[in-house]
Amino acid sequence: MSDTVTDTVAPTVTAAGLADLRQPDDPGTPDWLRRARASALDWLHRNGFPTPRNEDWKNLRLGPITDAAFSPGRAGQPHDLSPAMIDALVPDLGGPKLVFVNGHLRPELSSIPGSETGLEVAGLASILAADPSSPPPFFTRPGDDHLDGFAALNVGLAQDGASIRIAADAIVDRPIQLVYCTAGVIDPVLSTTRSIVVAEANSRARVVETHVGIDAELSCTNAVTRIRLASGAHVDHYMTQNAPVTSVLFGVLDVTQATGSRFSSRAFSLGAAVARHEARVLLEGEGSDVTLAGLYLPAGDQYHDNPVLVEHVAPNCTSRQVYNGVLDGRGHGVFNGRIVVQPSANGTEAEQSNRNLVLSDRAEIDTRPRLEILTDDVMCSHGATVGQLDDDAVYYLRSRGISEPAARAMLTSAFATEIVDRIDVDPLREWVLDLVSKRLDAVASAEPGVESERKGSPR
Repeated sequence: MSDTVTDTVAPTVTAAGLADLRQPDDPGTPDWLRRARASALDWLHRNGFPTPRNEDWKNLRLGPITDAAFSPGRAGQPHDLSPAMIDALVPDLGGPKLVFVNGHLRPELSSIPGSETGLEVAGLASILAADPSSPPPFFTRPGDDHLDGFAALNVGLAQDGASIRIAADAIVDRPIQLVYCTAGVIDPVLSTTRSIVVAEANSRARVVETHVGIDAELSCTNAVTRIRLASGAHVDHYMTQNAPVTSVLFGVLDVTQATGSRFSSRAFSLGAAVARHEARVLLEGEGSDVTLAGLYLPAGDQYHDNPVLVEHVAPNCTSRQVYNGVLDGRGHGVFNGRIVVQPSANGTEAEQSNRNLVLSDRAEIDTRPRLEILTDDVMCSHGATVGQLDDDAVYYLRSRGISEPAARAMLTSAFATEIVDRIDVDPLREWVLDLVSKRLDAVASAEPGVESERKGSPR
């Protein structure tokens, strides 16, 4: 990507908290991985975490997070989870399922196929153990050009994640599930995962990521998912986070597309005290196509951030961004969308839309749609709206005998479910719809002026 952070981060890192975390030196760690981790953490100590001087992070105060005394999640850490409890937290979609607890794969909770034509699914730690001499494909960026302190921290601390390869021409019918769960922790825990998905030529698959937890203690998740699509590949991606409201979640979706590939992602943010889901897509093959959609529903004191970057490098590519926000209480939502069209990207078609429904006088939304067009042969549009429910629409429903609270609930639900309806996995769509409906019901039933309390919130 072309916007690597260089001069908008803190010059030093605090002596306490996240910046001092290092994994113990394992004698079996391959040299290439040891060098990559050391380089990333050295970069972090030189450059630090983002500050409000960084335009993409200006709305989030990171001090309470970066200074917190987190402990890295450990492989084999005791927990009380069972497969039935996981099924109660996340719907089983009937396909391969990798369950990570505090950042480490738990095979006893997972459903990993022994052999399936055209599909390889494993934990990254097991891949590294089986062949320590060579890095997995796309594990790090060329030149280690870390985008920010959390990206560097991810490389420095990640010991596990998902490794998925869809073979050329393979069509994987059943969704591939990645479940990230925090559980069984007393001290604040940091879960770090790095997942890699490689879709080879003309393959097709669906990947479903879910972030949940069962504890009320402060936790932080720093998750990176890197997806690489070869020519003609087609991947549908879904991310839902319903993490405890005492948790912090930093997620990055990093996608590169080759000629004629198609990618879509739908992101749903309901939980966590602080949740930042960053999507970065590089269209480097002619005729590639991407659709990014999201729904965020911060309430109480929640903060939901949605940075999006789509970079058009190749000609005749198409991109769409559609994000909706519903904000209540003192909830704070951010949409920071950016489309870059390089001089080589003639024939680009790009659309960007962000709509926000504000239900409380204390809620806050920052929306920043942007186009950077460096060639003339394009069709691009963008726009953003911020508003309340349409009084005329409310009046129309009331004139049909519907109470005012019910009318407002109906209009809010229709606004939110526009994004939910884009899910083409039936059990997942029903589950997300249920989560969204419960959230909106809670908003509708709350007494005016009463704000929900968030125990242990780092904000």
